[in-house]
Order: sequence, then C-alpha cells, then structure tokens
Amino acid sequence: MAAVMVAVMATGLAPPALGQAAQAAVKPFEAMSGSWTGGGSITLGSGDKERIRCRATYMVDGDGNRVQQDLRCASDSYKFEMLNELIHAGGNVTGNWNEVTRRASGTIRGRATPGRIEAMAETGGFAAVFNLTTRGDQQSVKIESKSPDISDVTISLRRSSR
Repeated sequence: MAAVMVAVMATGLAPPALGQAAQAAVKPFEAMSGSWTGGGSITLGSGDKERIRCRATYMVDGDGNRVQQDLRCASDSYKFEMLNELIHAGGNVTGNWNEVTRRASGTIRGRATPGRIEAMAETGGFAAVFNLTTRGDQQSVKIESKSPDISDVTISLRRSSR
C-alpha cells in the first residue's frame, strides 16, 4: 500500500563532491517538471506478480528544490493514487506522502546523489526503501517493503510532456 507512493519521485541531483554552497545552487527537481507515463511490475504480498501502468505529474517550484507529485498506478488487481511533496536541501531529501486510495500518509527522508535518490518512506509501523534514478527523459524506480500488501515494485517512466 504505502510503498508505492515512492514511485513518484526521481530526479537529477547535485554531485556529492560539490561543497554545501554549490549544492544549494543546484535545482534537483527542475528536470522532473511535466507529465510522465510508463509501467513495470508489482509483487503483491501474496507473492503474485502483475504488470502495472503508471501516470505521474510533477509540479516544480521556481527554485527547483521543491516538487509536488500526483502519481496514479494500476495493475489487474491493485491501484493507488499518491500525492507527494519533496524538498531538497544540502544533499538531503525530505517530504510527505499521502496515498489517497487507502487514506494513508507518512514521511520521506533520504539522500540525493547525482541522478539518484535513496530514501525511506515511513508511517506508524510501516517502512519502504526506494531507489530512484533519472537520466534525461527516463526515470526508474525500485521499491522494497515488508508490507502485507506489496513487497516489490519496479517501474520505468518516460516523459510525455513538459
């Protein structure tokens, strides 16, 4: 359930070799702006694996360090809608997620490196680890959790418009 909310995030990020002042000047979410579509697979808690299709919209603020995301995904037997907000500061990513379909929400925190986010999404008693990579107009997302609903999600998205 909650693990899927992270599928919405992927970004080009500040190189770790840069100092704090240089990192502050980087706009890590700027390249995410627009609409994205794609698919992949979801492994349900039962062990069943299904194809999943996703559509995401990213609204990036003017300084490129904050992004709001609307992510909708569906497989044959599972669907979700995530509304997320992420903030980048000094190599860290923090934010909130809200899974509308199941009325669940929590926090996101992690680290940003060039083209990659490694983070954890949490809420009372639940945690999901995710890795996100962005290269140009393509994003890939890998999520793992011990949720009774979802154990693994792998998604590839491609920008459909800016």
